[in-house]
Amino acid sequence: MTQDIRLGVVGFGWMGQAHARALTRVAQHYPDLPVRPRLAMVADNAPDSRLELATDAYGFAATTTDWRELVSSDAVDVVSVTGPNFIHAEVAIAAAQAGKHLWVEKPAGRGLAETRAIAAAAAQSGVQSAVGFNYRNAPAVEHARELVRSGRIGEVTHARFQMLGDYAAHPEGAHTWRFTRTLAGSGVIGDLGSHGIDLAEYLVGPIAKVLAQDSTFITERPTGAGAASHFSRGGGGPLKAVENEDYVSMLLGFASGARGVLEASRASVGEQNAYGFAVHGRSGAIAWDFRRMGELQVCLDQDFQSAAWSTLLVGPGLAEFGVFQPDAGIAMSYDDLKVIEAERLLQSIVSGAPTGATLADAVRAATVAAAAIESITSEGWVNL
Repeated sequence: MTQDIRLGVVGFGWMGQAHARALTRVAQHYPDLPVRPRLAMVADNAPDSRLELATDAYGFAATTTDWRELVSSDAVDVVSVTGPNFIHAEVAIAAAQAGKHLWVEKPAGRGLAETRAIAAAAAQSGVQSAVGFNYRNAPAVEHARELVRSGRIGEVTHARFQMLGDYAAHPEGAHTWRFTRTLAGSGVIGDLGSHGIDLAEYLVGPIAKVLAQDSTFITERPTGAGAASHFSRGGGGPLKAVENEDYVSMLLGFASGARGVLEASRASVGEQNAYGFAVHGRSGAIAWDFRRMGELQVCLDQDFQSAAWSTLLVGPGLAEFGVFQPDAGIAMSYDDLKVIEAERLLQSIVSGAPTGATLADAVRAATVAAAAIESITSEGWVNL
């Protein structure tokens, strides 16, 4: 006998819709789950037709323009927090205090203090959580982690992580909340950088120290008429100062003694979702590019010199791939990673034990990000 789990979504833009699609599809890919998600309510106050879309295209039972109504509703069991960064803490803390399980997009808070406050509220209320570190859910990434943890590449010596995008590369890109520190917190450090930090620790282990530098390539942007998208144009409005960084590079010192480099940018011309890593060990190496999500580059079981790389096509039997496709070489999608994320949250709710990326991981990423920001200010290494 299955139990209904009723979902409320706060913020029904692209990410809120991705959460809704994921919950809709969970039962299709994981039919043995003892719970069934139901789309209960959406809260959004954007001046467009999002609420109409939520009911007509997604089948939500109710909508509201006030997130407080959703959080307090007896018809909601899980709250997805997918709006702008500046609402995350208030909504998530209120939801946890109301006994709702949480699915919070990253960065959970605008900084370490808010992220810790969200995690503390969830812990105090005893609710389960998921955080949007979706790239760790790719079967190739999970298999890469297994190869590292099993010692197949030997002791990790060094690693590179990159999260490069061009969504803020256009000089006429609209000045939205993302470029205001009080609304967004940091810039690319909290946005793409937090994904890179999570991947680094997921694959290699805890980061013990960091040395960072940043840059803002486009220091002013034209204001837009209510634009909120990554890709909106300013429409010739007056220029407004950009308050946070477009680019960050970090030197990482892992607790294991391994060394690393993390580079993230939101304004790299020619780079669209260029996310990936290369991890080198004493006897082998692995590498992955999100844009070729079903492929893992491996250099294993060879001599130390003149070793060659080969491409492993991820297939059934590796991580969650077989839940989605019957044979290697059939592509998975970004949305599939969100389905995995949703399933792990539901498993956490059923078992009472955290599964997948949780608020504890969000706190860890925010801790490293805060150390990077401190390093930028002090121009020196910061120990965690």
